[in-house]
Amino acid sequence: MRAIAGGRVELHDARRKMRRAVDLEPFEIGVFPLTEEVHAELLGETARHPRRPAADISWLRAVRLCNAASEWEGLDPAYTFDGEDVTWHVDSDGFRLPTEAEWEFACRAGSTGPHYGPLADVAWTAADGVTSPQDVGGKHPNLHGLFDTLGNVWEWCWDLLDPARYGDYRVFRGGGFADDAWSVRASTRRGGAPRMHHEDVGVRLARGGFDSPAAAQGWSTAADRERADADGPLPSGWTPLR
Repeated sequence: MRAIAGGRVELHDARRKMRRAVDLEPFEIGVFPLTEEVHAELLGETARHPRRPAADISWLRAVRLCNAASEWEGLDPAYTFDGEDVTWHVDSDGFRLPTEAEWEFACRAGSTGPHYGPLADVAWTAADGVTSPQDVGGKHPNLHGLFDTLGNVWEWCWDLLDPARYGDYRVFRGGGFADDAWSVRASTRRGGAPRMHHEDVGVRLARGGFDSPAAAQGWSTAADRERADADGPLPSGWTPLR
């Protein structure tokens, strides 16, 4: 895990054509996406490719993996479950998914462009011609010392994608090994249903508890409800919830 000092990040909501600034408290985030080795250890299995990012992970599985990692380390789990409804206890010191604001702030590491370095040097993308996730750490890190935040596998975040149009879809960020430069950018937002899983979607663990459940690192239940009631045209190129 890497300690990230607090700071400010600006997020862009394409559908509502809105930008918002989020002030972040310090938090921790994984130097690498969760690897197959760690994933297998948590489940008592053997990894086929220990240094590759664990992929084909749904959002629901990702939050359960966070709790499993917390229990392994003797920390209070961050999440409780009522069926498939998940509650984040924001004061927990356990492992969790990063918020979307945390993820983008950590990925950018002070950069303001779409990439924190030449894309060929920092990210596995379609330009590399690979057909599966690659071992973590094979490209250059950003200035926070984080590897593979762009490319290789997309990474789940806690936040809802766009509740007005996509219901319970959750955000994933960063781009994958099969994506082109347009998708592999610090600001690109994609998402899927909580049970969705794909070969290029994984997870990067975060930690950090906060006093206020109303607005934890750019997320709040009130904002989710407000956005769910919002109206407006779909962003170009997005597929509506069916």
